[in-house]
Amino acid sequence: MTAMRLLVGLVFCMSGNAAHADGQTFRIPTRPGVETSVYWEAQPGAKATVFLFTGGNGGYGKVVDGKPTSHNFLARSVALFLADGFNVAIFGLASDTPALDYSDRVNPRHLADVRAALDFVRTRSAVPVWLVGTSRGTVSATYVAIGSVDDPGIAGLVLTSSVTAFKKEGAVPTQNLAALKLPVLVVHHANDACAICRPYEVDWIMKGLKNTPVKKQLMVTGGGPVSGDACESHHYHGYAGQEKEVVDLMSGWMHNPAN
Repeated sequence: MTAMRLLVGLVFCMSGNAAHADGQTFRIPTRPGVETSVYWEAQPGAKATVFLFTGGNGGYGKVVDGKPTSHNFLARSVALFLADGFNVAIFGLASDTPALDYSDRVNPRHLADVRAALDFVRTRSAVPVWLVGTSRGTVSATYVAIGSVDDPGIAGLVLTSSVTAFKKEGAVPTQNLAALKLPVLVVHHANDACAICRPYEVDWIMKGLKNTPVKKQLMVTGGGPVSGDACESHHYHGYAGQEKEVVDLMSGWMHNPAN
């Protein structure tokens, strides 16, 4: 382990309104001259941590009263994951990367930032970690899982509203899914109308998972009312109106992975 990674968990600063709320934002050193933000909230008695990758340009918005203000499906579901017995960590943005585009998410620098963030999270709790991504965050979650195949602390991978369009760099089906040898859950909405996350293309992900010990696809229906862009968080793509139902499905499977 490099000296830089040894610093993680030892050198950090806290921001936001954490003094009177449970959620905290930390800025941790991840590469020489670079800091990355991580949101952290612990759940007493948690048996695992969900490490969340949001979609779009990444991040989780400002933290107000201890909660992220981003409308992203995962960011706005923090309380639901806590209620289901998980610690919650959200990967933010590196100081030299104000927005995570597709190419940024399949870059060794990104993997270095995430690994350092994972090291930090483990100083807060030593329980296993589930990598969970939504939309563009599935590119990151998949890339990190593949790049961390020798990490025994990663319990598995959960992908929601995955980027499936082969034309997009890092789209989940284009990555080396055969390298994954951990449990994988793939969740998608049957009415997801985002052009780069078409439901019928999810099968390409499942076909690529050739060596996972356990894998499951959940195609959900219902929800609403929806509004806005079909690729944004308040449409079927972001499980509008059924956040608790979907998080409970994910949590139940993570607590007991099965085909």
